[in-house]
Amino acid sequence: MGVAFYPGSFDPFHLGHLDIVEQAVGMFGELVIGVMHNPAKPSGMFTADERADLIRQSTTHLGKAVCVEKFSGLTVDAAASIKASFIVKSARTGADFEIEQQMAQTNRAASGINTVVLFSSPEHQFISSTYIRQFAQQGGAMRTPLAPSCVIEALAKKKS
Repeated sequence: MGVAFYPGSFDPFHLGHLDIVEQAVGMFGELVIGVMHNPAKPSGMFTADERADLIRQSTTHLGKAVCVEKFSGLTVDAAASIKASFIVKSARTGADFEIEQQMAQTNRAASGINTVVLFSSPEHQFISSTYIRQFAQQGGAMRTPLAPSCVIEALAKKKS
């Protein structure tokens, strides 16, 4: 089936992202997670190197099926550079889906690479990197884990 490419800023990587990664590996067998810089988003908490390392730690249970790389520029160029057959995206809400649909159609017109939109499990659909960063920056306690333990630990270190 070929390699699939899951791009994102992943700042920080959370359980919703991990759910999509596990689904994509089950569907495609091989997944490259592309840690990207999104100029429309603030710089965030973690550097690209830190984000890539946290994702590697979070996906060790998937073995060689997952590769994590940093990319800059257009998603379609990054996907083409690894000869991806599909781009994997996720959507939490109808508004997310509309944005992803338009982006998918644009990417297909520009590159010929199709996009697959996956939905995380209901228990993870509400999770947002933005809210996790806000909780961490304000010292909020999370009653339910929202991110892999290595990410929670890294967030705590950033706060202190």
